[in-house]
Amino acid sequence: MNRETLLLEYYKAMLGARGHRGWWPAETPFEVCVGAVLTQNTAWTGVRKAIDALRGHGCLDPEALDALPLERLAELIRPAGYFRLKAQRLKNLLAYLRESCGFDLAELASRDMLQVREELLGVRGVGPETADSILCYALGMPSFVADTYTRRILSRHGLLPEDAGYDDMRDFFMDVLEPDTALYNDFHAQLVGVGHHFCKTRAPLCGECPLGPFLENPPG
Repeated sequence: MNRETLLLEYYKAMLGARGHRGWWPAETPFEVCVGAVLTQNTAWTGVRKAIDALRGHGCLDPEALDALPLERLAELIRPAGYFRLKAQRLKNLLAYLRESCGFDLAELASRDMLQVREELLGVRGVGPETADSILCYALGMPSFVADTYTRRILSRHGLLPEDAGYDDMRDFFMDVLEPDTALYNDFHAQLVGVGHHFCKTRAPLCGECPLGPFLENPPG
C-alpha cells in the first residue's frame, strides 16, 4: 500500500469512528489567529477561558485588541498560561496583520500561501505549528498542521522516527496528499482527537482506537 492510500485509509477509519471534528471552534478567522497563539503549550480549556474573557470585554476585534494596552491584554488572557509572553506574541502578530493587510484576512488569504507562511514565520513568537494553524484554519489555505500527537501516532505506527522534525511530519502528508484544505483541516483534527483519547503517552488504548487495526506492534 503506497503512502497516499495508507494515509487516506487512516483518515477514513478515524472519520468513520468519530465523525467530522468541526475544528477549529471559532466564530471568526481572526479568533482562530488569536487562539493559535494562545494554545501554545496550553490545554484548550484554558484557551477557551481566555478567549471568552476577550470576547466579554469586546476585544475579539483586531482593532480593539491592537489598541488594548499590553498589561491589560496579559491580564485578560491569564487562563491560557504564559500570559505575559503570549500577550507580547499576540501584539507581534497584530502588528504583522495591521502592516501586511490592514487586518483584512480575506485579502491575506488571496495571496500566495508559501509567501504568507514565510512572513508568518518571521513574526516573533510564531512557530511552524502556529503559522500552519493560521494558514489552514483562519485563511483556508492547504497547509497541513502537525503537532505532538502527530509525532506520537506516526512514530508508534513505524511511519516516522520519534525524533522527526516538524517539517518532516508536515511533508509526510503534503508530499502525497492533494492540497485539500478541508481534508487537511479534519485530518489534523482527527489525529488530535485520537492522540488525546486513545494514543496516550502512557497506557495507550490501542484496542479501542480506530487506528488500532493498522498497528502491528502495539506499545506495551
